[in-house]
This record gives sequence, C-alpha cells and structure tokens, in this order.
Amino acid sequence: MSNDNSTGQGRVSGKVALITGGASGLGEAAALLLARNGASIAVTDMNLEGAQAVADEINGVCGEGRAIAVSLNVTEEDQWIAAIDQTVDAFGYLDILLNSAGVGTMNDIETATLEEFRFVNAVNLDGTFLGCKHGIAAMKKSSRERGGSIINISSVSGLIGGHNMAAYNASKGGVRLLSKSVALHCARQGYNIRCNSVHPTFIDTPMVRSMYENAPEPEVVKKKLIRQVPIGRLGVADDVAQGILYLASDESSFMTGSEFVLDGGITAQ
Repeated sequence: MSNDNSTGQGRVSGKVALITGGASGLGEAAALLLARNGASIAVTDMNLEGAQAVADEINGVCGEGRAIAVSLNVTEEDQWIAAIDQTVDAFGYLDILLNSAGVGTMNDIETATLEEFRFVNAVNLDGTFLGCKHGIAAMKKSSRERGGSIINISSVSGLIGGHNMAAYNASKGGVRLLSKSVALHCARQGYNIRCNSVHPTFIDTPMVRSMYENAPEPEVVKKKLIRQVPIGRLGVADDVAQGILYLASDESSFMTGSEFVLDGGITAQ
C-alpha cells in the first residue's frame, strides 16, 4: 500500500487523528507516520512548543493545514473538551484517538508514595479515561459512516508484573481493561468505534532513555534492559508507530477489545 507523503494518499487517507503526548517519543512517531499515510493530525501535548514543532514538520512535508498543535494536560477534563473542539473545528470530525501521553516511575509497593501513585495513575489511567469519554462523544457523530478507532498505549507492564513498578503496573493494567470496557460499550451501542490497547516493552524513547542515562553506569543499565528482551535489542518508536498505523486504518476493522503486543518476545517466555 502507498506511503506517498507528498500526495497524502495512504492507509489512513482522509482520516483525522488526535494524538496525546505528540511532542516526543511514541506520540511524535505516530503523528509523523499517520500524516505520511494521509491523516490530518492534532498534535497535543503539555509542551506546546514541542507539539508545534511536530505540527510544523508535518505541514512542511505533507502540505499546509495538515496538522495543528494543541495544548493539553490529559488530567484536566476541561482541556480535553477544548482540545477535541479545536480538532473538530479545524478538520470537521474525529476518526482516530491515540492516548499516548504517559509517565513512569520505578518504586516498589513499600517505597512508592501515595502522591506518586496518584500522579502516575492520573496521567496514565485518568487521562486515558477522559480521552475515551470525550473522544467517543465527538466520534459517534460521524462514526457510523466513517468508523472510529481509539488506540490506548498500555505497556508490557500492563500484562505482567514488575517488583519495582507498583504504580506503573497498576496504571497500565487499568488501561488494558478500560480499553476492553470501551470496546464493548461502543460495539453494543452500534457506534462503529473500535478500541484496542498497545503493549510495548522498552522502547528507546526519552522516557526509557532516562532510566539508563541518569544511572551511575548508563551502559550497564542499558545492557541489562536489552538482556530482558529475547529479540536482543530495545524497540524504536517506529516499531510501535507501525502497529498504531494498522489499528488506525480500516485494515483492522474486525479488531476491538484486543491487546496489540509489541514486546520483542518478553511475554512469550
């Protein structure tokens, strides 16, 4: 299938996507790939300058007016409503919602604080809940004819536990089951909106790089992470973006309520 980034013809041609955490990492990679495959993009992030840089890159490559930058703190409901309104005002409708914004911490149940637990869950789980809730409200106005796809970034840590990831495990496990609930609700309402969760392992993004770059021996920590991945390397953002493209496209029209696992073989053990 075509990936022609000059004509805008591609696997999601004519669709409109709102992406959270779009200024960097998985969100940035997904925004660029979806745009190259024909989608119009609302790049949202708390870092508006970074979001604008991604939108400018898309507009430079794919043509002016193909992307906008929107300020969004995913934990704030009023900001969600405003971001979706801005997206629909700019492009006419909403077809794809990618809940990519996330944070991570590494503390076990004894050392994690309640403040930390609430913060991680507020961003990773509450933010996804708000996105799904208000995304559906916008999508269902046109989804019966156009279809809709909600893609929630969970983690391999939403499938298996880690001894030192209490808050992160809880938030990403919550995203997994929330996605199933959303999928069933939309199916039973006849909305033609699908919802799936994506479960990456260690992807070489700013969040993962901070895990080893800030360590006393960065290369030792990086090699330790790699040893946990049977395929023998860290993932890159485009590994996940390609899966997101599939879920965003009509190619995945029969897939909802499922886990899309991109973990280099970790859960196969």
